[in-house]
Amino acid sequence: QLQLVESGGGLVQPGGSLRLSCAASGFTSDYYAIGWFRQGPGKEREGVACISSSGSSTNYADSVKGRFTISRDGAKNTVSLQMNSLKPEDTGLYYCVGKQTFTPDQAMCAPYEHWGQGTQVTVSS
Repeated sequence: QLQLVESGGGLVQPGGSLRLSCAASGFTSDYYAIGWFRQGPGKEREGVACISSSGSSTNYADSVKGRFTISRDGAKNTVSLQMNSLKPEDTGLYYCVGKQTFTPDQAMCAPYEHWGQGTQVTVSS
């Protein structure tokens, strides 16, 4: 079963940057899209970004486009989320998620099939 372990959360001031990492292991299928969703205090769960197995396709929530970048290191089975120009509304628990796909170029992470324990991101002055 796919296992996902997040790291890199923390406290940052508005306008700052953070980089989240997700280490994936236990692949039982050829192709997995991997991404991130977040749960802010009192908010609905929100899909943030997703990257295809090949790394050639990505999807982003409108709220993070132009500020967040998702990338994938296939050799290390690691997916990173670079978050710039952070805002207080980006605060939340960020989860790495994975989903089996039929092709290597599908950046489709929902519905989520696997997820990690989550890492807290707090944007506050």
